[in-house]
Amino acid sequence: MLRYLVRRVLISVPLLIGISLITFGVINMAPGGPIGISADLNPKATAEYRERLKAYYGLDQPLYIQYGRWLKKMAVLDFGDSFSPDGRKVWDKIRERIPVTLGINILSMTLIFLVAVPLGIYSAVRKGSVFDRVTTVTVFTGFAIPSYWLALLLMILFGVKLGWLPISGLVSMEHDSLTLAGRLLDRARHLVLPVFIAGFTGLAGISRYMRSNMLEVIRQDYVATARAKGLPERKVVFRHAVRNALLPVITILGLSVPELLGGAVIFETIFAIPGMGQLFFQGVMSRDYPLVMGMLTIGAFLTLLGNILADVGYAMADPRIKTERAG
Repeated sequence: MLRYLVRRVLISVPLLIGISLITFGVINMAPGGPIGISADLNPKATAEYRERLKAYYGLDQPLYIQYGRWLKKMAVLDFGDSFSPDGRKVWDKIRERIPVTLGINILSMTLIFLVAVPLGIYSAVRKGSVFDRVTTVTVFTGFAIPSYWLALLLMILFGVKLGWLPISGLVSMEHDSLTLAGRLLDRARHLVLPVFIAGFTGLAGISRYMRSNMLEVIRQDYVATARAKGLPERKVVFRHAVRNALLPVITILGLSVPELLGGAVIFETIFAIPGMGQLFFQGVMSRDYPLVMGMLTIGAFLTLLGNILADVGYAMADPRIKTERAG
């Protein structure tokens, strides 16, 4: 297994370079650019001024030289300087946003896992029941509703009409004057809607995968044998069926690792949350190439890491896979 993991890590290196090469080309070929955005609204911006800006940012060089320069910095984990007026290090800007996005997405993924897996198991065991039908309609409704539309509806209902929950930011203006318990409650109230939106829209996929996997597993011969031996239904389901039914869900959870940092563009922008999603949106709109490249590279790295973690999860859930890969 260790040899397999080392091989996967080594294969991931050229994959990461290939992804960064394609991403770099796509970003630089997209319409618009940082020079146009900063100079178009300036009536004093002459052609000479634009050329000086291009030279300052290194955009006057051919793309392969620009990419080689970026790759050389990446080799020492330097994401470069942002093209924004503050000119800060890209990593510094990303680093201060990571805790916010990471916290919200861990909460939402925990909510999804705690609700979706039991929901899928119970729906499969009670297939065709009223609970199964109601659950199916509910989760598919959540899957079909656009997250931004649901967010706006809940903001109007709970924030504007009822006034129960705040609808923007992470803390209130009076946050610093509150007691410790008051600060925790204040932050929790600000997180209710974003975490619920992220969790509700992601519920359908996991619960449906879990239900279909359970339906397939409980028809297997070894499950029928366990029932024939007289084991209680609870032991048959949770000891013999759930473990194998979790394998595809582990894959989905592994592939969800990139979303821990990059899957929050919509609700972070709507709720004005200063996280990675909002930073990425701002970077794209301002054509901040180093910032966008830095965040997409992190996303690509997390995607490859998620695949490796999914394989490890497979091996932990099913020892037969571990044996095959070790051989």
